[in-house]
Amino acid sequence: MTRKGQAITLSLQERDKRALEALALEFGKTWGDKPNISKLVQAIARRELAIAPNHDWSGDRIQALNQARLALIDRGDIATAVELARLLGDRSELSLPLRQEIETFLNSPSHPWRWQVETYIRRQQSFTLSYQDATDRLWRFTICHAAIVQHEEREYLDCWCPDTQGNLDLPELQHNWSLRLDRIQDAVLSPTKNPWRKDFDRISVEFYLYGRLAASYSQSKNHPEDIESDWLPEHPNIRRVVRSIYNTYWFRRELRRHGSEVEVMDPKPLRDLIAEDYRQMCDRYSNPPPS
Repeated sequence: MTRKGQAITLSLQERDKRALEALALEFGKTWGDKPNISKLVQAIARRELAIAPNHDWSGDRIQALNQARLALIDRGDIATAVELARLLGDRSELSLPLRQEIETFLNSPSHPWRWQVETYIRRQQSFTLSYQDATDRLWRFTICHAAIVQHEEREYLDCWCPDTQGNLDLPELQHNWSLRLDRIQDAVLSPTKNPWRKDFDRISVEFYLYGRLAASYSQSKNHPEDIESDWLPEHPNIRRVVRSIYNTYWFRRELRRHGSEVEVMDPKPLRDLIAEDYRQMCDRYSNPPPS
């Protein structure tokens, strides 16, 4: 009987042989239930399996991927950040400090208090949150309603608290707070007996949209908190919107992007606040820049 294939001899150390057998098992190249190195080599020769260098990622690529991991953490997408960290952890090009950072993150991808916060919110259980900021100032909030939301690509704990001291929003909204999560490095939480609220304190804001913004807004999906959105009968080029809001800071930042194409009509205190913002901006641009 003649052999169908030509024989070749591989000179391998035992360690390399075991590594090839492990690869054969991993890619299903077996004879019966035993790994078959010949089948593995044949699959490589036929380009069923590809060989790629494992040490050719540039520093720029590593840095970009790590920045993406940090951005995912900042957005709260921990699961995707973990997968990206595992991908980076498999690379031999990582510097020692970065490898230690990745390993530390994989060992504890999210602060334990973050899971406690999510659990309390899910159970609609009021709680206290105590933490120390970067300036060593101690903060303590009793939280009776909360949601983890994104503002400008960062995660915040928006919450309703009985305490209003230090809140600079309109009086009707001073029970509502917005806490940036990535600035809370460690926290202590405990349940309280305060009743859980169904929502934040809110006000209705009426504003007009002009020009291209009015047209594009009518064609796009309305904001989920819009109560009314329609054209003014007497001014068919102006769109009137009424929206329920619980924080004027983020609302003002949203409107500022649209400049003169948006005008707040009511409530008057908010209109005055936005007008003062624009007066200050106008004054700054009217004066020569500091030398």
